[in-house]
Amino acid sequence: MPFQYNEFYNEKTGLTVGINKQLFHEKTPFQTVEVFETDTWGNLMTIDGMVMLSEKDEFVYHEMMSHPALFTHPNPVDVLIIGGGDGGTAREVMKHPSVKRVDMVEIDEAVVRASKLHMPEVGDFDNPKLNVLYENGLTFVDGPEKEYDVIIIDGSDPVGPAVDLFKKEFYEKCHRCLKDDGVLVSQTESPFVADYHKSIRSVHKAISELFPVAKLFLTFIPLYPTGMWSMAFASKQVDPLSDEVLEKIVEKLPAFESTLKYYNKDMHSGAFALPNFVKEIIR
Repeated sequence: MPFQYNEFYNEKTGLTVGINKQLFHEKTPFQTVEVFETDTWGNLMTIDGMVMLSEKDEFVYHEMMSHPALFTHPNPVDVLIIGGGDGGTAREVMKHPSVKRVDMVEIDEAVVRASKLHMPEVGDFDNPKLNVLYENGLTFVDGPEKEYDVIIIDGSDPVGPAVDLFKKEFYEKCHRCLKDDGVLVSQTESPFVADYHKSIRSVHKAISELFPVAKLFLTFIPLYPTGMWSMAFASKQVDPLSDEVLEKIVEKLPAFESTLKYYNKDMHSGAFALPNFVKEIIR
């Protein structure tokens, strides 16, 4: 029997998606992972009742979490993804020929398993570049055996244990795990949801104090609360809007541009243009 999935982000205001049937449900020691077949958006994964991705719009989030950082870094070879168990961010990262190894640190094996079963086009789990580690990303950065060129924090919303992904202490650890020209990106929620402003400010303040280059950029994901989503960007050396980065995009992007549905040179530049009300949040 068809039914509706609802995610409320402000009392009775939220998202409604038509559901044909449930495909996956598992309560793990960490969270509840579910996958639904929808009437419009393909299969939809939720964690603890919050949308993580759908097959039809996942490309926006995963392309923008990956390519601005990978093109900004002069030569990304080793990449760390914290979270990202659906595999979409790793898929995009591994399109860059310079990348040799991706360590994806996902706390919950069920997320990977659900994605493999019901969203097989999202991840590229057989790629030899990918090394999946079932560990807690918060403690993984306490002392990894190597430094990384790029760190991507593909975590969930700031509730429960994930709250610590938005604190300065975590970003201090990430800073230490990055090489001298390292780049970092983290998802930081919707500027239109007042309850998320504290988290957005917290991350932006942390990276501004730790990195010489610290910015916020925006993208638009239909099934995330309000559709507008923010991402924090930090770099130890290179500005993402510098001429050298834009020239690199023109030179390197054609190698896999045909696989992209959202990201391009114009989107790279335009994403960092912030509306006044977003500037006010982080001011």
